[in-house]
Amino acid sequence: MQRLQAFKYELMPNGEQQRDMRRFAGSCRFVYNKALALQKENHEAGNKFIGYVPMAANLPIWKREAGTAWLKETPSQALQHALKDLEKAYKNFFAKRADFPRFKKKSHSDSFRYPDQKQIKLDQPNSRLFLPKLGWLRYRNSREVLGEVRNVTVSQSGGKWFASIQTQREVDQSLPIATTAIGIDVGIARFATMSDESCIAPLNSFKKHQQRLARYQRRMSRKVKFSNNWKKAKAKVQKIHASIANARKDFLHKATTTTSQNHALVCIEDLQVRNMSSSSKGNSEQPGRKVKQKSGLNRSILDQGWGEFRRQLAYKVQWRGGILLAVAPHHTSQTCPACSHVSKDNRQTQAKFLCVDCGYENHADVVGAINVLERGYRLLACGEPAQSGRSVKQEPTEATRKSTRSAVGILVL
Repeated sequence: MQRLQAFKYELMPNGEQQRDMRRFAGSCRFVYNKALALQKENHEAGNKFIGYVPMAANLPIWKREAGTAWLKETPSQALQHALKDLEKAYKNFFAKRADFPRFKKKSHSDSFRYPDQKQIKLDQPNSRLFLPKLGWLRYRNSREVLGEVRNVTVSQSGGKWFASIQTQREVDQSLPIATTAIGIDVGIARFATMSDESCIAPLNSFKKHQQRLARYQRRMSRKVKFSNNWKKAKAKVQKIHASIANARKDFLHKATTTTSQNHALVCIEDLQVRNMSSSSKGNSEQPGRKVKQKSGLNRSILDQGWGEFRRQLAYKVQWRGGILLAVAPHHTSQTCPACSHVSKDNRQTQAKFLCVDCGYENHADVVGAINVLERGYRLLACGEPAQSGRSVKQEPTEATRKSTRSAVGILVL
């Protein structure tokens, strides 16, 4: 099977290379925003959506204009890829996977990409990377790059520049070493509770640095914007944000790696984190209720990184030959695993579960994890689709049944 994998390294550019990278990122941001403004004007005029090919035809025109002739200094393929990113953002919006594309701000996720592998040279023994119009850049060679280089994305984060090298290589289809199955219930008091009654304590990376971050943000707000002191204060705020993100990323990688190594079947809840963390502020006509409490809950949910936890589990379990199943999350902590009685009275507190019908007692998160595993078994055996709301049960389709059984080598009759 073919495996796409990215290797990220910190770059060590000189002063001239740093200036060039800032200019390239700024040019790509300018092209993205200009194309987005053009799309909005075109839509207001009642015309159809402008695809990538006709939009890319404007690049030579913009380069010839007197006010934007500086676009010639940026690699052409990086500018073209900025337009592809905009088209992808529109497609995600049309498919209801994301909000409407927004204009990019300066110093927010500055990045650009080299999509042509023929223009990229990698010298691993000497820890060097050659990129068009930048030359050879040194990088911190923390691990070996495996596979054939496909593209390189240069990005800035916390005042540092990084290169993400995407590779492609052929690997043998892995077979899971472990033979166990596990159900996982994610939460806030406990980051992840397993069906075997083990649990992973939350890191709460943002919560630990929240007061310190607020203090430095207040200092930054008192400075004159864009002054030297303001830039120094902003660098300290960025450093704290980078520390929070790195700690969370390290925690999630360790948790997902351990889980994928120890279990061949992993079942999780199909949570809609985007909807769960949406604001309850409302509007002037219909103001929200308990907005402050909901804001704190949203902050805690996003601090856990449930979406990233699921994303990492998906590819790590697949790489090790296992299966990851997402099941319907409704009533997992209110359903008795002993008698299947469903009632909100079963969960007396946030942590205590006591079935009012049969008297079964356990921790509420453990009960949720057990029910998640049971629904995973049912999905694997019958191809029953995971549903994220209260709806009528559907019979599994033939296509779903075949795809589910073929994933585990079950003979399809």
